[in-house]
Amino acid sequence: MDFTGKTVIVTGAAAAIGRATALQFAELHANLVLVDMDEEKLKLIHQEIMDMGIDALAFPIDISNEADVHEVTRQALAHFGKIDILINNAGLWRRFIPFVETTSDMWKRFIDVNILGTMYFSHAVLPNMLENGYGRIINIASVAGVYGNANMVDYSMTKGALIAFTKALAKEVVNQGILVNAVSPGSVSSADSDRDGFAPSELAFMGRTGTHREFANTICFLASDDASYISAQNIQVDGCRKKQ
Repeated sequence: MDFTGKTVIVTGAAAAIGRATALQFAELHANLVLVDMDEEKLKLIHQEIMDMGIDALAFPIDISNEADVHEVTRQALAHFGKIDILINNAGLWRRFIPFVETTSDMWKRFIDVNILGTMYFSHAVLPNMLENGYGRIINIASVAGVYGNANMVDYSMTKGALIAFTKALAKEVVNQGILVNAVSPGSVSSADSDRDGFAPSELAFMGRTGTHREFANTICFLASDDASYISAQNIQVDGCRKKQ
């Protein structure tokens, strides 16, 4: 795969899957637009990619702010001239609470980031993709959106929504050169510093978590022209997960 001349937006680019994905796109010669709320970690990945000789922009924003999303898109277009690929990776998940103990403020925050943030960025980049007759949008969902995870009801709900959003949007734009797919990770390594590391996991028949690089491999493949006949799909990358 070679992304020379392609411009890629990666949200949630400062850590874990987003970081590994941004680095892999850089290795494959893409121009990059990096988005994350964690300004310090974002600076580190931005510098690492710039040191590789890759042209990259970095924006420390909260994707639930629609005005900021449109400003990032405007600046990216002004700098690179086009947006070819959008990786909607940013999201909230670190909570394990029975539904009766959650509050509507918690639900709304998950909806604002996980659902609306993805929709804001997709809505912002689509006009340019439609104008160019080319685009790839990959939404990072979760197996929680497929099976539903107890004590993660709000998270599961938002990830299920992303899968439905993916399938519906794909059908609107596929005949205009734009492919839309989702990737649903299973258990993910928590080692931000090592994108190739993994840990034991009883949730997968493989007996381990997926590495950041393994998820990035699938994301980059779906964004490439090698995946030119794939759209409206949710690809589970889960080590042959045991259904919950």
